[in-house]
Amino acid sequence: MTPTGSDGSDGHRRTHTGRRRNEEARQAILDAALRLLTAPHDGGLTVDLLAHEAGVGKQTIYRWWQSKWAVLLEALTDWGEALVPVPDTGSLRGDLCTFLAHTFARAKEPATAVVLRTLAAEAARDPGTAELFRQFTRTRRDALHAIVRRGREREELGPELDLELLVDQAYGLFWYRFLLGHEPLNQEVAERLTDTLIR
Repeated sequence: MTPTGSDGSDGHRRTHTGRRRNEEARQAILDAALRLLTAPHDGGLTVDLLAHEAGVGKQTIYRWWQSKWAVLLEALTDWGEALVPVPDTGSLRGDLCTFLAHTFARAKEPATAVVLRTLAAEAARDPGTAELFRQFTRTRRDALHAIVRRGREREELGPELDLELLVDQAYGLFWYRFLLGHEPLNQEVAERLTDTLIR
């Protein structure tokens, strides 16, 4: 019989040190959130289910996050930053092309594609997921915005260029092609898009 902790968690419960996050437990919770996001289960994602999947007590989750959405947002943000970090090649074209090419390549990986498509589908029907999706995409917009802002500071972009529109154009092409699949997302497209955006 599997032992049960005093907090209701199973025998996989991980220890923590007071109010300070235990990195092993934190990572287990974030990994569990991503797994559950794409796994079929009845009743939707709950803190109870998340705690069980991560092998922690649910009060551990509430100690560090306000809600399941906060857990998912942190998991997605960390995941996105790990998959596609902000490059610094020394030039705007190099940075932008590298960032876009990595974004396109990662999105085609099966595990990544499942997460993104699940988020997009759930966001269309659930307000909580829709807000989570907006916050997640904002973090990726911020990463791209940092690249083009750095390019402007190096005077590689003129002051008249609308940086917000540039970022929208880049991600507009990405999401359109990713969701519809009518045209490829590859290195060549990243290079062509980069040249179009900064010409």
